[in-house]
Amino acid sequence: MNAVRTACTAAALAVALALTGASAQEAAHVAHTGADVGARACLNQKERRTLVENGTVLHLAAAVHSVRNRLPGTLVRARLCRRGDGYVYVLTLLAHDGKVTRVAVDAAKGTLVGER
Repeated sequence: MNAVRTACTAAALAVALALTGASAQEAAHVAHTGADVGARACLNQKERRTLVENGTVLHLAAAVHSVRNRLPGTLVRARLCRRGDGYVYVLTLLAHDGKVTRVAVDAAKGTLVGER
């Protein structure tokens, strides 16, 4: 019974977030973790381009270059996300041994700020 109530609550939250413009993936994440969607929302292509052109953030190539020596491998996914009062590139790398690593690179400075 408690599981049904939790599932219904999560579904209602997902629908509410979807109606306010949040993606289904963000809604599911909030339902499971209780995290704030606005705290780390990733940007779309238009928003990324504007920030790069304004000089607010570095180009993706600069962010990748800053971690290439420390974490060699193939770039699988790259996102530019809000984090606190700034922006980070969240890079997913596939190492030659098959290990997947996700790193956060400060988008303004190009420094590594987190690794998972």
